[in-house]
Order: sequence, then C-alpha cells, then structure tokens
Amino acid sequence: EWSVVEAARLMEAQHVKRLPVVDETDRLLGIISRGDLLRIFLRRDDAIRDEITEDVLRRTMRLAPSEVTVEVHDGRVDLSGSVEFRSLIPVIERLCRSVDGVVRVSERLSYRTDDARRSPTTAT
Repeated sequence: EWSVVEAARLMEAQHVKRLPVVDETDRLLGIISRGDLLRIFLRRDDAIRDEITEDVLRRTMRLAPSEVTVEVHDGRVDLSGSVEFRSLIPVIERLCRSVDGVVRVSERLSYRTDDARRSPTTAT
C-alpha cells in the first residue's frame, strides 16, 4: 500500500537496494529495486510529448494543436509557437515542468496580446 515516494525514502534511509513486496498476509509477491522506482520517472520522449500536448496544452490550457509545437529529446522539452496572451507563457512552462520525466523546458513562444503591461496610473 506504499507510494513510490515512501518506498524510495525507506530504501534511502535504510541504505538498501531492494524491498520485498508482500500482500496483506505477508506472502511474498515480488521484489522492487531502485531501478524499478527510477523507471517510473524515466519516461519515453513520445509519452512526455503526448501528455504535454493532450493534457497540458489541449485539456488544461484549451489551446489548439496548431498554436504550440512540442518537441522532446531525452526529457528536454522545447515549446514553440504563439499564444493569445503573454501571461499564459509562464503558466504553460510551469505546467510542462510538472510532467513526470521532464528534465528541462525551453520556450520560444510569442504572444498576440501583451496583457502583462501595466497601464499608467494618474495621481489625484
């Protein structure tokens, strides 16, 4: 019933390379290794690209596929294209960084509307 993080922390704290996996009656089901835990985060580039394209850009940000191009090489994500508002760029970048397996995010995104510009205030 442990999470991956709990198992990894125990392995680190106890300086062990493997943990037994047991059922509720303590019957051995298998062994989990550090490599097994690491593989969860070492995702294929196409899986990372698909998650960013479908989940982050299309579902979460409601962007059309033609607006932002996603390229992934060894976990490094490159975004290019154009979005409507300047304020969307750091949000997209932050969401992409949160995807498992992403090592780095670089963006070359332009914007059509600078909604981050402050309007001048007048003193009264």
